[in-house]
This record gives sequence, structure tokens and C-alpha cells, in this order.
Amino acid sequence: MKTKLGNSILGLFLLVAAFSASAAVAELKPVKLPKPVTSGGMPLMEALAKRSTSRSFSGKELSPQMLSNLLWAAFGINRPDGKRTAPSAMNWQEISIYVATKDGVYLYDAAGNVLQPVAEGDQRAKTGMQQQAAQSPVSLIFVADFGKTKQVQKDDKILYTSADTGFISQNVYLFCASEGLATFVRGLINREALADVLKLGKEQKVVLAQSVGYPK
Repeated sequence: MKTKLGNSILGLFLLVAAFSASAAVAELKPVKLPKPVTSGGMPLMEALAKRSTSRSFSGKELSPQMLSNLLWAAFGINRPDGKRTAPSAMNWQEISIYVATKDGVYLYDAAGNVLQPVAEGDQRAKTGMQQQAAQSPVSLIFVADFGKTKQVQKDDKILYTSADTGFISQNVYLFCASEGLATFVRGLINREALADVLKLGKEQKVVLAQSVGYPK
């Protein structure tokens, strides 16, 4: 009798745990970002003078508006024809930006200005091997889709996608300089493990990651 009761209680506990876990995953929903503010800011020459790398972050979160502005500056759409704030070889637009926060990982949909959910839970520590990767409120992960670069040879694919990622990362640096934010870009990443978290396809490769937050 006690064994049956114990099994029933255990079964109920496991059922509740499973339901709670599925509910937690279900809570990670698309996030509609505010319309980015695309005017104002620091003059370009001042932003260039202040551009720097910082690995020290406070615990302050980025507001939805700040995050929207950041992602638009990085690789948002700035023309009616769908072209972006950073150049891309042959207009492939082969670089995607994934956004890791304390709540989960999202994919930035520039056309809809929406964060699409990818992975639930705090995955920031997996975006870099330095401890600071887990300390910034936001980590951006730049992913190249080699499926969009079929016209060129492998060596050129690596060259072009790396250059395109660099353009986006520099946009982030200049935005951070203008807004008084701290940022650092890194290549020291366990790419295979991070690819699993992001559920990447065989043609997609993690290039770099970049932390953004308020300075400590």
C-alpha cells in the first residue's frame, strides 16, 4: 500500500515537473520591439573618438527601446528596398543576429522588428569562454549562412562572411560609443556547443559574439 502510494506521489510530482518545464518553454514568445529611433545620437567623429572595448558591465538591463535601436544600428533595414545599415557581399544578407539574454535566446527579424524565440533559459555563458560573456545583459551572436553564398569558393565565403560580420560589429561599437554603453567582441567561443543551443543548420556557422551593456 505504501509502495503504491509512494509511486503515485512520485508520478504526480514528475507530471507537475514536466508540465512546469513545458510551460516555461511556452513562455518564451516572440518579442515585438519598439520602432527604432533612427535620428539624433552623437556626431560620428565623436563616436569614433570614444569607440573602445570594455569588459566590465553593471547589472542594469537594456530597455526594449535601447535594444531595438542597437539591433537596427547593427544590421537593421534602412531603405525601402530592404537593404541594411551594414554592407553585405553581393547583398547576400547572410549574417543573422541572435540575441542572448537572461530569459533566453532570440533571432532578430529585421523586417518585422521582432525577436523570434530560439532557446529558453539563460545561455549567455555559452556565448564565450571568458567569464564576462555571462555578465553582460545582452550577448549578440553573429551567424553566417553559407547556403546563401553558393556563387563563390570556400575560401572566399570565409573571407566575405568574416568581413560582413566585421561591418556589423563595428556598427555595434559605434552605437555603444554614442549611447555610453560598454561592449566587447570575441572569437573565443565553443562554436559546436553554441550551434547546438541555436539549433543551427549544417550551412550555418557562428562567426563572432559581442557583449553589450551599461559600464560598471
